[in-house]
This record gives sequence, C-alpha cells and structure tokens, in this order.
Amino acid sequence: MSNGLGDLEVQLLTLRTDAEGAISQADTLERLEELRVSYLGKKGQLSAILGSMGKLPAEEKPKIGAIANTVKEALQTSLDKQRNALETAKIQALLESETLDVTMPGIFRPQGRIHPLNGIIDRALDVFVGMGYTVAEGPEMESDYYNFEALNTPPDHPARDMQDTFYLPDGNLLRTHTSSVQIRYMEAEEAPIRVVAPGRVYRRDTVDATHSAVFHQIELLAIDEGLTFTDLKGTIKVFLQEIFGDLPIRFRASYFPFTEPSAEVDLQWNGRWLEVMGCGMVDPNVLKSVGYDPEVYTGFAAGFGVERFAMVLHQMDDIRRLYSSDLRFLQQF
Repeated sequence: MSNGLGDLEVQLLTLRTDAEGAISQADTLERLEELRVSYLGKKGQLSAILGSMGKLPAEEKPKIGAIANTVKEALQTSLDKQRNALETAKIQALLESETLDVTMPGIFRPQGRIHPLNGIIDRALDVFVGMGYTVAEGPEMESDYYNFEALNTPPDHPARDMQDTFYLPDGNLLRTHTSSVQIRYMEAEEAPIRVVAPGRVYRRDTVDATHSAVFHQIELLAIDEGLTFTDLKGTIKVFLQEIFGDLPIRFRASYFPFTEPSAEVDLQWNGRWLEVMGCGMVDPNVLKSVGYDPEVYTGFAAGFGVERFAMVLHQMDDIRRLYSSDLRFLQQF
C-alpha cells in the first residue's frame, strides 16, 4: 500500500469515528442538520478528503472509493437514526405538554344571558326581516340637518320643543331618534325601499321610573308606489301580534312633523289601552328632501321605544333596572 492510499484510508476511518460520535451527541434537529452539511455537504469534510484522490495511481482509486462509500452510508444511517430519535422525542414532549388531565376539576364560567333590551331588539328585527325589511344603522352624533331639517322640522318649528336635545359645541347633536338613519338610507338608495333602523337615542329627559335620557328605538320605513295607510295598519298589526299575541289594536289621530296623517297605536293589555307606537304616512316634504318624487312614491313610517316593550312584556316597574347591571335582576331573563 502506498503512503497516499494509507493516509486517505486513515482520514476516512477517523472521519467516520468522529462524525458518528458527534451525530450521537446532537440534541436538536437544527444541530443535526449542521453536522450533515459539515460532513456530507458539497463542501464538507468527506468531499475534501476525496478531493485528494486525484494524486493516487489509477489502480488504487477504486479501493478508496469503496471505503468512502462505506463511510458515507454509515454516516447517513447515523444521521437518519438520530433524526428519527429527535423527532420522536419532540412529538412525545408535545403530547406530554398538551395532555389533558380529565380527573382535574373544571373551571366554572357562568353562562351569559341575553339582556332584555337586546332580546326585544332581536325579536323585532326577526319579524321585520321576515317581512322583507333591511336592517340599517347610522351615527349617534348627527347634524341638525339629518336629525331635524330633512325630517320637515326647520329651526323655528314648534315641534322641536317636543324633543329636548343634547347639542354639542360644534353644532352637531346626539340624535333624538333613529329617523335620521332613514334619511341617510334614502339618500343612498333608490326607491322602492323597506328599512328598519334600531339604535340608541338621546333626549334631555328627567330620569324617573318611566323616562331615561338615553334609550333605544326601532323605526321602520317603507317607500314604494301606491302604498297607503291600509298597508301601514296591516304591517303594524302583524308585528304587534308577533310580539304580544292576538290582542285588540286601535289607531288614534296624532301629530308628527315628518308624517301626515299621523297616529298613535294602542294595544289592549291587561284590560286597559296602552300606547305602544307612533306611525304615519311619510310627509311629501321628506320625500322631496331626499330626491324622491312625491307624485310617484308614497310611504309609511313607524317607531317604538324598546324599553317600553321590555317593561310591558317583562312586567317591570322601573326603567332604571334595565341600566343598573344588577345580576340579581338580569339573571331572571
């Protein structure tokens, strides 16, 4: 054996011994990959040793080649074995960390309930959506135009006295009704439309058992060709029957600046008449303000206070209970 052949053989066997020792000590998959590149990569230690084969006689090259293949296969086997061991250990550690001890007592979290106001809103919207209405929302801070002027209530109109308003320093105000949502919807959409607008509204009211400065309304609006007061009465009758049952209903003449004619809706409840809604045919001036032709389209509108419905249906004695967040009260629902 020539000195060159002997030196390469020793280098290859030493490489195998050192590499197998290092591979067996690798404790992460990342470290194992570094060793693979170091020993078997294109620029690795095995390739560097084999690069010296060019100096050997032709008859000695096959022997060194066979030894090199043996070393390469041995190292690859060691790498695969250690990789499988590390992957198995990683999976086992993950399983142990995610193991659920079914004998441990659970953590009790009380189940939530739907607030009475949200319950009424959900029931009402289900009825109107079932009749083909679209739910719309708008800003709670409004301009005077959308809250009053577009609804046929100019600055000097006496009807403004019916709604004590929270005005803001910039001239805007907190909306006093969700009718402003109807104006915005009509400006954005072409007739015919059917829309229902739920939301929070604000009025400078004296707080007592039946009044609050902040409360909730739901208003509906329908605009189409040929709509009449009969359509309004039929819609309200179906709605109230869905909410309260088949009870007597009556319409009393009333006044609202944005509807003509207008009416209050009463429901016979526990032997007496109870006012529950306001309604009317949309005033032509309102239609003109949003660009609808009152000679072509007619419409009707109606609205009610969510709190009033909740108090009647749940037999509450004080509206303030709805806002107190008292769990002793809310857990009844």
